[in-house]
Amino acid sequence: MTTKAIKKHIEKLIDIAYEAGKVILEIYESDDLGVESKSDESPLTKADKAANDIICKGLAKMTPHIPIISEENKEIPYHERKDCEYIWMVDPLDGTKEFIKRNGEFTVNIALIHNQKSIAGVVYAPVLDNMYYAIEGEGAYIIEDNEQVSLTANVYSKTDSSLKVVCSRSHLNDATKAFVQDYNTPELIEKGSSLKFLILAEGGAELYPRLAPTMEWDTAAAHIILSESGGKIHQPDGSPVLYNKENLLNPYFIATANERKS
Repeated sequence: MTTKAIKKHIEKLIDIAYEAGKVILEIYESDDLGVESKSDESPLTKADKAANDIICKGLAKMTPHIPIISEENKEIPYHERKDCEYIWMVDPLDGTKEFIKRNGEFTVNIALIHNQKSIAGVVYAPVLDNMYYAIEGEGAYIIEDNEQVSLTANVYSKTDSSLKVVCSRSHLNDATKAFVQDYNTPELIEKGSSLKFLILAEGGAELYPRLAPTMEWDTAAAHIILSESGGKIHQPDGSPVLYNKENLLNPYFIATANERKS
């Protein structure tokens, strides 16, 4: 797939994400979120299902030949997808717990995976009305107040004092607390959903350690946006974070801004 073709897809992805976000907000502002529990006891709302329907229909119409992995779809068996060159990775409503709490910290996430690597993606934050997107080799951007602005992650060194460390509002554990103790007077910033990556991409923080379980659809779209802003995501041992694996559970990872090696 050429860069030109991916750019056309991104334009459509942005429209799809806006449409999904509009429906999410309508439910968010209603009296009935339709909260239920999935088999793993994680919450599901009417907004998750409505947004998923919009996104999957839009993607199927745009690229009928590319499979869709979504948090809310029936899982595609690995033997059917392992040899797929391209695949869509979707989280129609990342941060369902934050959605239920009505704190605004939730996002729509759509990524294009090519040979296990995230190469394009959009993340939309409906309450903020901020649209983030990136294509491999083309930079990362935010559309805010109808203006497109390039995203650049901060340059930092591990020895800097008062580094800003983003952590999960719902999943701050002992391993994460131990991680931040290696830094000089770090400042913790609690945030929900994939907004944690975007804070790094925008220059609002330097580190996001995720030493707890996540799924591929939680990270794929924000991964390429952070990478194109100058940041990185890697496993604690330095190995890359890959997608469309047999097990869609992510390894633990560290997301960083643009680290300056001393």
